[in-house]
Amino acid sequence: QVQLVESGGGLVQPGGSLTLSCTASGFTLDGYVIAWFRQAPGKERSGVSYISGSNGITYYTDSVKGRFTISRDNAKSAVHLQMNDLKPEDTAVYYCAAMRLVLVRSGPMYLNPKLYRSWGQGTQVTVSL
Repeated sequence: QVQLVESGGGLVQPGGSLTLSCTASGFTLDGYVIAWFRQAPGKERSGVSYISGSNGITYYTDSVKGRFTISRDNAKSAVHLQMNDLKPEDTAVYYCAAMRLVLVRSGPMYLNPKLYRSWGQGTQVTVSL
């Protein structure tokens, strides 16, 4: 049974940093794409970043490029999202999700939440003074 558990959310001041973790069980990261999505109150869920568990291919949505870094630890079945220079507009519930796919190249199409069947419960990130 595929399960994903997020951790690492919290309250941080603008300009601060947080690292989110997504721990997978019931499958290995190899052969899957793990993505981070976020959903702010009153807004649709949107893609933030993803990483291929097979070859490390990554992709970031424009608003987080240069600030967020996604990484994987296949031995621990974990994916991390290092978030730096956080802004109030980054406030949202962050979800990780898994899609069974071996990526050969990156592209924005893989940030479509409809492609992902397995989701974690989410972790709240609040950026505020």
